[in-house]
Amino acid sequence: MTYSKFQRHIAEQIGSYDTFKEHWLDWRWHIQHSVRDVATFEKVTGIKLEDEFKKNVSRTIEKFPLGITPYYLSLIDVDDYYNDPVFKQAFPVPEELIVEPHEMADPLAEDQDSPVPGITHRYPDRVLFHVSNVCAMYCRHCTRKRKVGDVDSIPGKEEIERGLAYIAEHPEVRDVLLSGGDPLMLPDAYLDWILTALRNIPHVQIVRLGTRMPVVLPYRITDELVAMLRRHHPLWINTHFNHPRELTASARQALARLADAGIPLGNQTVLLSGVNDCQRIIRSLVHKLVENRVRPYYLYQCDLSEGLTHFRTPVGKGIEIMESLIGHTSGFAVPTYVIDAPGGGGKIPLNPNYLISLSTNKVVLRNFEGVITTYQEPNSYEPIFCNRQCRDCRLQLKLEDAEESKATGIELLLSDYDPTISLTPENNSRMERRGEDG
Repeated sequence: MTYSKFQRHIAEQIGSYDTFKEHWLDWRWHIQHSVRDVATFEKVTGIKLEDEFKKNVSRTIEKFPLGITPYYLSLIDVDDYYNDPVFKQAFPVPEELIVEPHEMADPLAEDQDSPVPGITHRYPDRVLFHVSNVCAMYCRHCTRKRKVGDVDSIPGKEEIERGLAYIAEHPEVRDVLLSGGDPLMLPDAYLDWILTALRNIPHVQIVRLGTRMPVVLPYRITDELVAMLRRHHPLWINTHFNHPRELTASARQALARLADAGIPLGNQTVLLSGVNDCQRIIRSLVHKLVENRVRPYYLYQCDLSEGLTHFRTPVGKGIEIMESLIGHTSGFAVPTYVIDAPGGGGKIPLNPNYLISLSTNKVVLRNFEGVITTYQEPNSYEPIFCNRQCRDCRLQLKLEDAEESKATGIELLLSDYDPTISLTPENNSRMERRGEDG
């Protein structure tokens, strides 16, 4: 692997060039040497901040901690740092201390929807499982700034077990999202234990994992980690790229390892003023994501968390960006633009309006070009009668898997899909002695 001059400079400031060559690819080294104060940031980057700015930044760090991995730090354009999207996402600014009346410590009411510590149960069939409160880097736009980095609120094994018990006791939960903090801050063996416990709950069909590691510390995606994760399929991973500059060679390699392991990858982008509030930036981002086998999943309107006013854009900016995507690029490259409703209302999708009008038998629509067209409704639509007795329904459901073959006899024994190992004639006396049917 080749390294940039800036990466070598960072390593020399932290330790030595020999240390750099030996440890740069070790994710634990990056965690241990994360930049957590302004003086170290200046020393490592060579950036000299103005005294008044530094003074105000120090006040910000007292409330919202600073933490940047050497890897992510190496992506900053030091010649134009204040306009750099990496710098803006990673470095604290005095504006974070401006808390507007409408801003909240817990804007999504996750704590209110928490039946037991660590579990947020908002939607009927799925839960959010907070398994870690620490991250490799503290993003300045984080919606959980109230708790991320708080060493006094890191969930212990007992709390994790209580969360697992809650999931096991609620058969309606078919989908579990592991979140934090960042679940990949946990050791492989500990995360393996959690995933194994979830897989042993019969009604849990899907496990998802939300992480920003491929963005801020891609070296965490080791062969050992991937080998462990692939044992727990079906497992889905959502990551969090906000800008095309974050899709470095190392990030692409991390994504390839996960995709090659058969793990479906999605991405959740937050719309951030001064970072990515531009049609060209978002289009470049989604194109790079799909090129690396990552499906753009959500484009989030920035939450109403404390100190994020300087990051928020008008909703109209998000609609403008969606107008530039829908019809102008591949459908699977278009994320769903959502507001995560304050107070715990969940994700509300927002889209440009393509429905112009409708009558009893015709719909008037417009496309991405502005072409206005019509769609003829069926003149006679007879809905299937439903008596709302779902348990005994025998209408059109047929929800079970279709049977691919109805083989019998020797053909059945030769098949790979049926577990039958022998055929026994009727009236077999040995079966009668067992009390089994022939």
